[in-house]
Amino acid sequence: MRAIIPPYLLARVASAREPHLARAAVAARTTLAARPSDLSGRSQLRLSVEPGGTLVAERIAAADRAVSDAQGREELPGVLVRREDDPPTGDRAADEAFDGLGATFSFFLDAYGRDSIDGRGGVLAATVHYGEAYDNAFWNGERMVFGDGDGEVFTGFTGSLTVIAHELAHGVTEFSGGLTYAGQSGALNESLSDVFGALAEQHHLGQNAERASWLIGAGIFTDAVQGRALRSLAEPGSAYDDDVLGRDPQPGHMRDYVVTTSDNGGVHINSGIPNRAFHLVATRLGGYAWERAGLIWYRTLTSGALSPDADFAAFAAATIDQAVDEYGEETEEVAAVRAGWQGVGVLEDARHP
Repeated sequence: MRAIIPPYLLARVASAREPHLARAAVAARTTLAARPSDLSGRSQLRLSVEPGGTLVAERIAAADRAVSDAQGREELPGVLVRREDDPPTGDRAADEAFDGLGATFSFFLDAYGRDSIDGRGGVLAATVHYGEAYDNAFWNGERMVFGDGDGEVFTGFTGSLTVIAHELAHGVTEFSGGLTYAGQSGALNESLSDVFGALAEQHHLGQNAERASWLIGAGIFTDAVQGRALRSLAEPGSAYDDDVLGRDPQPGHMRDYVVTTSDNGGVHINSGIPNRAFHLVATRLGGYAWERAGLIWYRTLTSGALSPDADFAAFAAATIDQAVDEYGEETEEVAAVRAGWQGVGVLEDARHP
């Protein structure tokens, strides 16, 4: 299971003793204790007539969404409530999930030519209203699943496009060969979902690297929480600072790397380092971040050359190789990628050995 809310954050909520957070504490404990349990293609045809009268049919990739409702139970998939071409249900979570899946599908197709999670037009399956006051969203290997939150700390998780895209991107990573969900490879797994989550939102809003917020999960905290979002790619460690949740623990440099056995070796904490590396690359290059920085990261993930156990240094080297292959050795793209990894201490700066 690849979840958006890290266990260390849920643990802080679960230990809350404030009366106004009683429901949130119970919900967090329940979420922590939970153990959650046919992809077919869809396409459209464009018909055209060539000179001489020959009819030509061209396949056009199209989203195939299927949103189900768990109705407050922790059972999947739930009751199917909306398929592609169906009208809105009137249920906010179901319709937000449907729209978010569509926006993320369009991002991957427009930016990288990828047809759905599996690259072959597979169904985008999601379940909403999972569990009672469930404080998380996750990818379970087959579908994206969204809880409604407890209403005191977390709101519903379908309200953030970055959350929906983050979970869908876990599927893209899995179908692209995968990254072992532990230690640095696991942090890269999380980081890639954050990167593509941020890029999907930017693509949807038409934002360039300078205008973007670079936040993941903005809007999923209630007004009672002192925080902007779950994570910040621009400034890891600055997303929230709250009496109950504590301070965002993400480092943005290898000198602050967290060595831990919890959370699969700190996959949600240490992902801040590659997150910031990507932000440095994207803002140095400017323009739309999905066009050059994002393309290099996507090609690195899908090249087949990446080991499932790749650490930060191996991933950094692979992004440089991809930048060289795509743009040439002596280019601003290669210089930006190298500088990004140097900026977070993954690669040594030749000027400062």
